[in-house]
Amino acid sequence: MAVSRSLNHGIQRLPELTPQQIVRELDRYIIGQDAAKRSVAIALRNRFRRRQVGLELRDEILPNNIIMIGPTGVGKTEIARRLARLARAPFLKVEASKFTEVGYVGRDVESMVRDLVEISINMVRAEMSESVRVKAERNAERRLLDLLLPPRARRGNRHGEADTPSLFAPPNGELETEDAEGDERWERTREKLRRQLREGVLDEREVEMDVAVRPGLPTVGIFSSSGIEEMEFNLPEHLQSLLPSSRKRRKLTLAEARRLLLQEETGKLIDQEKLVEGALERAQNSGIVFVDEIDKIAGTGTATGPDVSRQGVQRDLLPIIEGSSVPTRYGLVQTEHILFIAAGAFHSCRPSDLIPELQGRFPIRVELAPLTEADFVRILTEPRNALLKQYAALLATEGVALEFTPDAVRRIAAIAAQVNEQTENIGARRLHTVLTTLLEDILFDVPEAGLARVVIDAARVTTRLKGVLEDTDLSRYIL
Repeated sequence: MAVSRSLNHGIQRLPELTPQQIVRELDRYIIGQDAAKRSVAIALRNRFRRRQVGLELRDEILPNNIIMIGPTGVGKTEIARRLARLARAPFLKVEASKFTEVGYVGRDVESMVRDLVEISINMVRAEMSESVRVKAERNAERRLLDLLLPPRARRGNRHGEADTPSLFAPPNGELETEDAEGDERWERTREKLRRQLREGVLDEREVEMDVAVRPGLPTVGIFSSSGIEEMEFNLPEHLQSLLPSSRKRRKLTLAEARRLLLQEETGKLIDQEKLVEGALERAQNSGIVFVDEIDKIAGTGTATGPDVSRQGVQRDLLPIIEGSSVPTRYGLVQTEHILFIAAGAFHSCRPSDLIPELQGRFPIRVELAPLTEADFVRILTEPRNALLKQYAALLATEGVALEFTPDAVRRIAAIAAQVNEQTENIGARRLHTVLTTLLEDILFDVPEAGLARVVIDAARVTTRLKGVLEDTDLSRYIL
């Protein structure tokens, strides 16, 4: 299996997965929605294929952006989020309804690219920090030891320089013997402190150290159509380091001092230029932007009121999705190869209500099916992060074994499906509300009840939720 590496940055990525392997990984967390999984798996694999194409054609191959159509709670966001984790790609979820047309108050669409770059910077910084962690911890430990036991000055003046021999000084042999004995004692003490540091014995001990204090960055009070986030003048980190900084004497615990020193030592070992270069490359070529609620900005046939702004947002989105240069605090970012996944319920409109130019930038359309009672049973039990497993793990921390019988699982799924039919259909999110109500008393009483095992069966589920289900108005508020 081929392994792709980010050249010049020393950041290793995950082995490239085949589409079938991607679908199998998604199946571990998401039930059903096979068509959507296949589409995103192909899109992710095409990125790997593009990197293998010759340079003369590589830039011409653009991603096939995807529109997911389906009600809330069926897995649209989770599919995109899990896909990004598989690819170790910067992932950003935004809501299209939060943006406004240029000239209106609100966020402009270019802010999504700036946010994606910030996520990429943090991701690459974390990876580079991990690669130098051992050396940074060693350097931080040495500085902590210097705070506890400063390096031993050699016999001489206070600068450690050899003094002019004195007639009253002991012979050189005695001086060397005293220095050797002092060095040995100093080394033994330092090793003892090192062991205590690693064991955490000294974490609450206080020390004084100089802490770097960054000067406040300038701000500009200019109001423009580019959004409120542009009102602050933020310099890139590699330029911030050029600003004069001061240090302030502070009293800290050793645990706090270790954290600050580790940050400083890690920063010294990371090449900021490579960090920014690698993060921009990853955002541009691997970034995934999930644009939710895109149906909220689709036109409805009217030409007055807020619909004008809706169409304006679509036209502002268009150049970002089709490819343009967006200025960020780290430099220009090209958006041609960012994968955009849009999603919406499209209850009161259709994808064809989007402006034709924007429709053309989302050539892949996939419809996600509403979840059934059988799907709920599988969601409760099969995924690695299934809700029943989560609650069992939470109560295990209290020494309590939580078990659900098969008939209880089926009853919970039936209730969730019933409530979705009677009220708003919020998909799998309904399972959260049902389980929270079902287990409320148990979660409250367990710490002091002295229980070792709790078994939930169908009768207990029915008894606990009967009153809520029978009162339709109450179920609207509680479930």
